[in-house]
Amino acid sequence: MEQNATDEQIQTIASKVEAMGLKANIIVGTERTVIAAIGEKRGSFKDSLESCPGVSAVTPISAPYKLASREVRPEPSLIEILDFRAGSGHVGYVAGPCSVESEEQLMSSARAVKAAGATGLRGGAFKPRTSPYSFQGMKEDGLKLLAAAREETGLAVFTEVMGTDDVDLVAKYADVLQVGARNMQNYRLLEAVGKCGKPVLLKRGASGTMDEFLLAAEYILNEGNDQVMLCERGIRTFETHTRFTLPLASIPYLHRRTHLPIIIDPSHGTGHTYMVKDLAVAAVAAGADGLIIEIHPDPPNAMSDGYQSQTFDEFAATMDRCQKVQRALQAD
Repeated sequence: MEQNATDEQIQTIASKVEAMGLKANIIVGTERTVIAAIGEKRGSFKDSLESCPGVSAVTPISAPYKLASREVRPEPSLIEILDFRAGSGHVGYVAGPCSVESEEQLMSSARAVKAAGATGLRGGAFKPRTSPYSFQGMKEDGLKLLAAAREETGLAVFTEVMGTDDVDLVAKYADVLQVGARNMQNYRLLEAVGKCGKPVLLKRGASGTMDEFLLAAEYILNEGNDQVMLCERGIRTFETHTRFTLPLASIPYLHRRTHLPIIIDPSHGTGHTYMVKDLAVAAVAAGADGLIIEIHPDPPNAMSDGYQSQTFDEFAATMDRCQKVQRALQAD
């Protein structure tokens, strides 16, 4: 739309798009509003729309992911939840235990996260585990503890949702719904979190291509939820020296293709605590919009992923280095 297009003109064009059998997604940017006309038959309507008052241009989007593309929204998106900010020049830091195990464990972790300067708290209440005999999480009791931690610290709560039946329950307690790597292509779940109205952290599948990753995000965006963050957590390769291979090249590549913020998970991406700090710092240097890191008060005795969890002191040192790099980049 033109920069000076009125609200009435925008709504008129959106209605016209809908009348053509297409879906109209209105995207309000800093300089102008874009109406994404989503559907199979777009080309034949170009002339009739381009001549309408308030329309600047009608441009076909070449990328298969329409709403996630920078062709639709050239400027980067900013996600804001409580004090957490990611994207558009802001770096958001999230940390916490892999699994919520007890009130003492979670509350001590939340206080350490806050003290180190992070603004998001991660913690799994529902845990997808490879073995059905492994700890599966505290479920709603874990969600209640996460909400209590937010109440005390003001940290935004990030937690995973595993199935469509759990979306409403998790959304009741959490600030950000995390879709795990195993569910990147669970399209019914993607649609459900898209409809719930809460911000979403979408993790890349261990074997997912970039196009598949962005098209998964498109499912969420297509339901009207534009609060989506992409999380690179490593992919499965032939290497065995790390749990997964963490490709930091994903950061500049995705920034070129999409306006969505890019969050890096160096804990799952390496699987080794001693690597986490270096990869976290490297991710910030490469332009990541955020980090999500696993910490635990007693990693050797953690009920899940202790081998990749930092102690509170290690996390504080990581935050210090990352913020120094962030400030240096901002001053450049």
